Amino acid sequence: MKILTARFLALPLAALIGAAAAAWATGDGLGPAVGVKGDTPLCPAGHLPHKEGDWSEAKPCPISAQISNPSNSTVNAQPNSLSGTSRLADLPPCGGDARQGRGGCLPARDDLSEHDLERVETVTRPTSDFSKAEQFEAMSAGATTTIAPIERKVFQQFSANLPFKEEQNFKLGKALFEKLWVSAPSSTQASDGLGPLYNARACESCHPRDGRGRPPEGADATSTVYRLARPPRDEAERRMIAAHRALNFPDPVYGAQLQDSAVPGLAAEGRLKVSYREEAVPLADGEIVHLRKPHYAITDLGYGPMDPMTSVSPRVAPPMIGLGLIEMIHEADLLVKADPDDRDGDKISGRPALVRDRDSGAIALGRFGWKAQNPTIRQQAADAFAVDIGISTPAFDSGHGDCTGAQDVCLELPTGVQARLGPVEAPDPVLGLVTFYSANLAVPARRKASFPQTLQGKQLFYEAGCPACHTPKYVTRRDAPHKELAFQLIWPYSDFLLHDMGDGLADGQQVGIASGREWRTPPLWGLGLTKTVSGHTFLLHDGRARNFTEAILWHGGEAENARTAFAAMSKDDRHALLSFLESL
Repeated sequence: MKILTARFLALPLAALIGAAAAAWATGDGLGPAVGVKGDTPLCPAGHLPHKEGDWSEAKPCPISAQISNPSNSTVNAQPNSLSGTSRLADLPPCGGDARQGRGGCLPARDDLSEHDLERVETVTRPTSDFSKAEQFEAMSAGATTTIAPIERKVFQQFSANLPFKEEQNFKLGKALFEKLWVSAPSSTQASDGLGPLYNARACESCHPRDGRGRPPEGADATSTVYRLARPPRDEAERRMIAAHRALNFPDPVYGAQLQDSAVPGLAAEGRLKVSYREEAVPLADGEIVHLRKPHYAITDLGYGPMDPMTSVSPRVAPPMIGLGLIEMIHEADLLVKADPDDRDGDKISGRPALVRDRDSGAIALGRFGWKAQNPTIRQQAADAFAVDIGISTPAFDSGHGDCTGAQDVCLELPTGVQARLGPVEAPDPVLGLVTFYSANLAVPARRKASFPQTLQGKQLFYEAGCPACHTPKYVTRRDAPHKELAFQLIWPYSDFLLHDMGDGLADGQQVGIASGREWRTPPLWGLGLTKTVSGHTFLLHDGRARNFTEAILWHGGEAENARTAFAAMSKDDRHALLSFLESL
């Protein structure tokens, strides 16, 4: 087995598969007249749009086949919707290679030829035709999309185009992701080092079957954590945040996160407690929806009171699919959607979360975490190892996890460092393998993408303005070092920017440049499989929403207009929009 120590693992160059969504690699994958040479792929049953409806069995797929609307007519978006004429059309052109973004002129992608850039801009342009599914739309993650049966383990599949010789690394990473760590010292030296304070013993505990966590239920709060932070106290601390040297500042006693578990002989930090108050929200047609407004508390504090300036933010573990593709979206394609000063006047800003890449030391675009606080999968995984489990890695050397200087007993306990293996508890290639696994968890193919009700819901989604933040599609970097992730047409439905979501969802906690009202737009792919994979339908950063309707009605701030549009829809139209979300 190769020793995998690179930032995202240097994979051998693999031949790109000759599948429809992967035809990009041969230069034949864009435009309406697609000429894919060689064998065509199998279309999964019930997924891709086909002539005469969705097939019940997999069969050779005619690439250009599309299903028509029963009326056989084109359904266009309403004027001023995102798929209509852009507000940027009247702005003066940018000079040189720059292109017009929502916030001004920005550099164009540097990984594409002029010809490829034109093709990418054409294929990622928002649709105005809702009479049929878009070409390749059902393959949400391009050639990496899995067509595995839809069942509770569907999020645990590897990328469909992953070379056979890399499957071993994926399976090793999966084993480490599911590994239960134990406290040190232990006879199982390859597994000790847990804690001493921790929230979970395995990555899988927070992300069951690589799906979405859930809010606390009784005494079980395994897949929800309480992030702790205080604002800067003086000019020196403010400069640290401005220079991206710190995201915020931990509680002086309890650190950056409340750990509700501890190794034997050590007191846990406290217990999470949540209660809800129902609030009635009337819709335009008279239907009443009840939202759960949460109240959070910490009980049984084990080390005295918290700093009165410390804020508490609950975070539910997000699903793991498609992360490698998200990391391979070109920065220019995300920055072009930012408009922090609302230059185009649509009341939606969107700010890039600029953060420090700890591996390179450079300022990078945050993409991962509820506040986009991490730029890479590797850094996100290292933070989870250190803070959630208490395991040190080469990217986050903290043998005592989140223990603070005020917790003397915790700092005196042994760590799991083995001198013969290196200075950390999880030496290479552990972090590299977990990163590789996380980067190659496949997104499932869409269901019912061509169905009339789905297409109607998609049109309503566009007309409500949802794609202003939930950007439907991108083409990943052509120069990605991992060729199975390169030049893929993907449909994550996110701009990965920070947006003010209003008072209702505000947690009051600053994370880097993200304010207490701002959240990263979460991707929507796989959303309709939450119940199948995770056994529940709780949504949003703290799981307060019990279904899609509640999640939409919690939107405020920059998303207020979209929320209002949804609330004003008829019951049939709301049902159609929800059917579209269910198909993702």
